Amino acid sequence: MEGNLAKVKKFSDNVDIYNDCPTWRLGLFALNNIATNLYMFVMGYISMYASGIAGLLVTVVGFILTAMRIFDGITDPIVGFLIDKTDGKFGKFRPFIVVGNIILGIMTFIIYTTVHKVPENIRLIYFVGCYAVYIIGYTCQTACTKAGQACMTNNPSKRPKFGLFDAIYNAILFNGMQIYMSSYLVPKYGGFGEIGLYHELITFTIIVSAILTSLAIVGIWTKDRSEFFGLGSKTPKVGFKDYWPVLKGNRALQMLVVAASTDKIASNVASNAAVTVMLFGILMGDYSLAGTIGTIVLIPNILITMFGTKYAQKLGQKKALVLGTWASIISFTALFALLVFGDPTQISLKNVGFMTIAFIGVYILARGSVSVSGAFVIPMISDCADYETYLSGRFVPGMMGTLFSFIDKLISSFATTIVAFGVASIGFADRMPDVTDAANPQIFWMTMFLFIGMPMLGWIASLIAMKFYPLDKVKMEEVQAHIQELKNA
Repeated sequence: MEGNLAKVKKFSDNVDIYNDCPTWRLGLFALNNIATNLYMFVMGYISMYASGIAGLLVTVVGFILTAMRIFDGITDPIVGFLIDKTDGKFGKFRPFIVVGNIILGIMTFIIYTTVHKVPENIRLIYFVGCYAVYIIGYTCQTACTKAGQACMTNNPSKRPKFGLFDAIYNAILFNGMQIYMSSYLVPKYGGFGEIGLYHELITFTIIVSAILTSLAIVGIWTKDRSEFFGLGSKTPKVGFKDYWPVLKGNRALQMLVVAASTDKIASNVASNAAVTVMLFGILMGDYSLAGTIGTIVLIPNILITMFGTKYAQKLGQKKALVLGTWASIISFTALFALLVFGDPTQISLKNVGFMTIAFIGVYILARGSVSVSGAFVIPMISDCADYETYLSGRFVPGMMGTLFSFIDKLISSFATTIVAFGVASIGFADRMPDVTDAANPQIFWMTMFLFIGMPMLGWIASLIAMKFYPLDKVKMEEVQAHIQELKNA
């Protein structure tokens, strides 16, 4: 290791091995992920629309959404292959970002405004077909978030900044949207059974996502060029046959997939709209707490994430992810103890007592820790892409990002099914839980399992995977130096 360090330092004294990038461009490009996450948030309520408005069974919708998530994963390698083959007048990534966002807007509008009007005998098939087209648009745009990082910058001290921007934006997005839902839309329409709620929600989403996408395109504009793609003109051509060798030979990608996909299925379960309704709306008795408490923890959450980013810049993204994962396990254990031995109905901002103060304090640490552990996954995919160039000379960010997404989505696709069967097992077979339902022990323990138990299992798997992940800070410096040597050879 000392020999490698000496080699990196000697080489970097003579040649600038990093493709640097202004921080503001990283900040703008990170908005691409927020533009698609906005649609992901909206589709978190598709089960409530499909069962409550369109009249489809909860378990049937759960199966459909799982199948569509698997289909989403299957489209990933195809889109990744097309991205890697693309290098035209408008770059490699910008065309897919634009086309993807247009499809998302059109299909979201069609799904939420027409499915319940279609004749019952073809309603299910129509819903599946529309959702499949939506998935194609989602894949096109999200693939660019993961793949585009590789051309934005290869500087180990800069890549974690994307994670910081992404974490801050996501905290603002999900907290803001939760407030929008719980404090405005739900009270305005009296619950999730009114079609007007969904119409207002998608109108807002389509407009805001288009604006965010435009800003992301500005961010990547000057970096979406051939000279920033791997070895430049020396990069070997790749084909579909290269997918298996990449997955088979890249240990870093394998371990990151295990860590991130297990976290993803757990977090998707915990953040499911039905679980949020059960925790805040039923157990605590005040659904608006989901938004207001989210707002309270927002600034501390950002500060904790900034600390994690500084840690990652100094000691590497791998160590930062492990630190955040351990902190998540400890803080959620404390949260579980508080909810089990305390009284959730005492958590209220109208009558602040011990339970409220304790819950908010522990929740701040819990949400901040989760943000730290999740902030570096996308930048680490770019590290894996550079590692592949280091190993084989291939520059395949599209393939790398979408291979990652394929396996990630294949595993995490079962999140919706887990929630659907979980709530069905406690009596909600025909509809999802709503804020008007009364609390009981069955709802309490199912909420504890979905909101805390599932994430715990994911974090344990992540810690095991990171034991075998090879790309620490020292290794990444060696990787970048070797790539620059190949360029100059």
